[in-house]
Amino acid sequence: QVQPTESGGGLVQAGGSLRLSCTISARTFRAMGWFRQTPGEEREFVAAISHDGYNTYYADSVKGRFAISKDNAKNTVYLQMNNLKPEDTAYYYCAPERWATLIRGRVDFDSWGQGTQVVVSS
Repeated sequence: QVQPTESGGGLVQAGGSLRLSCTISARTFRAMGWFRQTPGEEREFVAAISHDGYNTYYADSVKGRFAISKDNAKNTVYLQMNNLKPEDTAYYYCAPERWATLIRGRVDFDSWGQGTQVVVSS
């Protein structure tokens, strides 16, 4: 499987914003999910978007602050993160997955990219 390429992370103060991007090959681009992970912790579901882009789904912890979108012409999915909190600090990863799997907060995809680091200072 082809690995996704994530970008857009950085250091930001609490209350700030970042926009993450993830690009993957056209063959693999489908319903997409964003996940995050901190050292020593399990990977956590953040947000998902259906292949046609009409449906989205969010973890309760980010609902109302994060927005997922995608550009099928560019094989790219985005995560707009607003009102960031220190607890949002993590490496963020994207993954192509079946919609039915993503809305259960799960993922079977295992060819993870390098991720992009987000650090939110208080």
